[in-house]
Amino acid sequence: MRLIEALLFAATEPLDEATLASRLPEGADIGAAIGALQADYATRGVNLVRLGGRWAFRTADDLAWILSRDAYETRKLSRAAMETLAIIAYHQPVTRAEIEDIRSVSISKGTLDVLLETGWVRLRGRRRAPGRPVTYGTTPAFLEHFGLDGVGDLPGLDELKGAGLLDGRLPPGFSVPMPNDDSALTPDEEPLESADLSFAFPEPEPEHEG
Repeated sequence: MRLIEALLFAATEPLDEATLASRLPEGADIGAAIGALQADYATRGVNLVRLGGRWAFRTADDLAWILSRDAYETRKLSRAAMETLAIIAYHQPVTRAEIEDIRSVSISKGTLDVLLETGWVRLRGRRRAPGRPVTYGTTPAFLEHFGLDGVGDLPGLDELKGAGLLDGRLPPGFSVPMPNDDSALTPDEEPLESADLSFAFPEPEPEHEG
């Protein structure tokens, strides 16, 4: 348990159980050790939490407000970016045209660029459809930032209603999809090509003097 504690404190990012197990004595019960460590830290100022299937120490939720005054927000996402991120999280894999169809409004390429730059969204593949549009999905960084162990932890319909994020007068049959961020491509997706990466992050145009 002490070795896992030391590894997690020294790590620069959350660690999965396979990585932790590789550093433990042979035959060690990693599940029991993590459970005991998590219980030991449950009432402390930092807690042991699982984010995207990996373990890390994080500030206890009830103390986060005290530390928030020392946090500096460098960029605030626009409403369009937040809505696009939510659609990607719940509907992935999803194309830009599908996002626009759900939002009933077009989105600028800059909106998707911002989400790619944050590291919360990634290019997954290309849809097996005319034009082979790119499909988008979320990343482990998205789960870590929002304190989720998996996309299945995203709020469902009742939770969204309770939080006042959905109108109580929803159309009949309205539902929130069960999100799935499985990294394996779906049958209607094709693998990305090397050129697709430059499509996501194009080289800046050279400046001209004059």
